[in-house]
Amino acid sequence: MEIKKPNRLFRWIREILDTFRQGNWAVKTSFFVFGVGNLYYGQIARGLLFLLFQIVFLVYMFLPSGGLYWLGKTKFFQTGATVGDVQGHEAFHPVYDTAYWVPGDDSVKVLLYGLLTLLFILAFFWTWRQQIKQCRLCMDITARGKGLPTAGDDLRGLADRDFHKTLLALPVLGILFFTVLPIIYMILIAFTSYDANHDGYANLFTWVGFDHFNALLDFGTGGLGLAFGEVLSWTLMWAFFATFTNYFLGILVAVLINKRGIRLKKFWRTILVLTIAIPQFVSLLYVSRLLDATGFLGKLLLKWNLIPKAMLAANQLSLWSNPIAARITLILVNIWVGIPYIMLIATGILMNIPKDLYEAARIDGANSFQQYVRITMPYMLFVTGPYLLTSFVGNLNNFNVIYLLTGGNPLNTQVGVAGGVSVGSTDLLITWLYRMTLGSAESKYYLASLIGILVFLVVAILSLIVYNMIPSTRSEEDFRG
Repeated sequence: MEIKKPNRLFRWIREILDTFRQGNWAVKTSFFVFGVGNLYYGQIARGLLFLLFQIVFLVYMFLPSGGLYWLGKTKFFQTGATVGDVQGHEAFHPVYDTAYWVPGDDSVKVLLYGLLTLLFILAFFWTWRQQIKQCRLCMDITARGKGLPTAGDDLRGLADRDFHKTLLALPVLGILFFTVLPIIYMILIAFTSYDANHDGYANLFTWVGFDHFNALLDFGTGGLGLAFGEVLSWTLMWAFFATFTNYFLGILVAVLINKRGIRLKKFWRTILVLTIAIPQFVSLLYVSRLLDATGFLGKLLLKWNLIPKAMLAANQLSLWSNPIAARITLILVNIWVGIPYIMLIATGILMNIPKDLYEAARIDGANSFQQYVRITMPYMLFVTGPYLLTSFVGNLNNFNVIYLLTGGNPLNTQVGVAGGVSVGSTDLLITWLYRMTLGSAESKYYLASLIGILVFLVVAILSLIVYNMIPSTRSEEDFRG
């Protein structure tokens, strides 16, 4: 019968209790005063650092404008409570006979400081756990009759044995403050009423609980759930076609150019690379105007009567005015923009595929298509699998192509306006998020935060699924020389 090991939390609690029970007075005291155990065992530098951290924490928390002050103002997740207490207001100055602004609390700053205080509290408990662990190590090493590392040993270890910790310290702090902290802050905003009317300065915003998440269940006309479903379905459709059309067509172009007997190979590659040399911002804006009703191609379509009469009757005089035509055109334009990148990548990979594989395949009677399917594509998928994944994720958040060509238009008539924000037929989740913040008359930051959370979940789930499907992770042994 297999004996189950205790889980990590249970082992952690048991280790702490054993340390307290088996420890001497100094170890027991270190549970309440940081570093006493280290000082007792002669680790002066570690003990002083732990003690200094506790002093800084306590001073910060109990200052008049310290951690407890900000936590009291933040009132985390108290539905209906304002983030901040003092509302700013206008007052009249009798001497200057004019109105002036009396500042109050700033909800944005209060929420940020409250979040930083929570993270500081977590860091406090983590540090408490580490110094308890240090006491345990000191007890065990001393019991075996061995000497404890000194401050000099610790410094030399940071330059040798633990050099990876020295190198990673700053990057980890950077990720914490510039990636993790903004993500947590964005998640908190989704539970508030932060928008243009409640900017946190002129009007304090409040905690609203799960009201915005419940709005996602509204699938009626103009409902947020219906709008999100429409935008998400087009986002996934766009990401699929934008990724795989570029990928397979780019490889096909590279194979054709590298094929024996093709002349002027450098010329054809140069022509394709020219589309990369021109800034994408300029190219996309030019194409957007070119296909408009007032553009060159738009006028030709009108002159040749190639625009359906239904579009004329609806005053849809350009490809961008019809939802289906706009979506198809977006995919075609993206092919024109994206193929050169894939062609350059594929060209380098094709030159490194062993030629004897093709010779053996020809001897066995394989035709060109069979060689392409059995040799070329497996190698391409193995090498470019990670790129394919990042390209798919990038297309899920491809703001430039959509915004510069259509701006998310035309308006989705089936949805119209959801949550006070218009929904375009070509809007991706990322461009719809832009409408909520900078592209609408009433910026709804809470709604943008909610959509940001959903975008993160969609991207994370799809990335994990695709990552486990690509040959680079499943068939690595098959491609080792």
